[in-house]
Amino acid sequence: MTTLESFDLLQPYKIAEETFVIPWALEAPPVGHFPMNSMVIRGTEPVLVDTGAPAVRSQWLEAAWSIVDPLDVRWIFLTHDDRDHAGNLLAVLAECPNATLLTTWFSIGRMADEWETPINRCRFMTDGDTIDVGDRTLVAKRPPLYDNPTTRALFDPKASVLWAVDTFATNVPTPMPEMAALSRDEFRDGQFFGGRLVSPWVALLDAQKFGTVVTDFQHLNAEVIAGCHCPVLRGAQIPEAYDLLRQLPGIPPWEEFTQTDLDQWMAVAESSVPPEQPRPSGT
Repeated sequence: MTTLESFDLLQPYKIAEETFVIPWALEAPPVGHFPMNSMVIRGTEPVLVDTGAPAVRSQWLEAAWSIVDPLDVRWIFLTHDDRDHAGNLLAVLAECPNATLLTTWFSIGRMADEWETPINRCRFMTDGDTIDVGDRTLVAKRPPLYDNPTTRALFDPKASVLWAVDTFATNVPTPMPEMAALSRDEFRDGQFFGGRLVSPWVALLDAQKFGTVVTDFQHLNAEVIAGCHCPVLRGAQIPEAYDLLRQLPGIPPWEEFTQTDLDQWMAVAESSVPPEQPRPSGT
């Protein structure tokens, strides 16, 4: 298992048999960092799960091709069309000529304002659909939380790995591979913060109906949960994460940072820079 000491951003690490996470993270002051991950399943017919962010395109592609030859990639599962998930899609399609894009009608439409997705290379995969990728059958599933209406999670029963997309999003004090590195309080607070951040509408939900959706997702019985915005979940933290998820409708919405907060941050930044150096407000 990858430890905090051996963990480096954009260096893939193994989370299950033939399954790897490509980790990245954004600094998110004042709450720490937010993970920005994607995944590769290196089976008989290799699968890329999301395509990373354009801000680190060259590094992401290098990381992905260190796991699998792009000519061997057969499937690209795009969970949704947000930039941190689809940002390198065209580059990936260009380097993986034998790959089929698993997406949705709505995603193609939403991406059309920036690029034309090659329809002849697409296959629609919506909630409940399955795909045979040679040595395993993958299942698409609508997750309980999402910030984009096209979102689908991906479950691999063979490896018992669930890609939960934006569900279980959390801030972390420093980038890390496993959620177990968080303290109990950090884990709880991060789940409450991340869930309300990516899905502010959760406060509008009927708790009982939402709980039914959460239970249905939990019944996939994944032994490993990975996601774009969270370290890997395992063991006792998985049912605990689901229990925290069920509580979200009863928690007041997260209050966004305001201009007053920004003014305070800029004042601190200005005061910490020597007079001879450029002002933060001017850069």
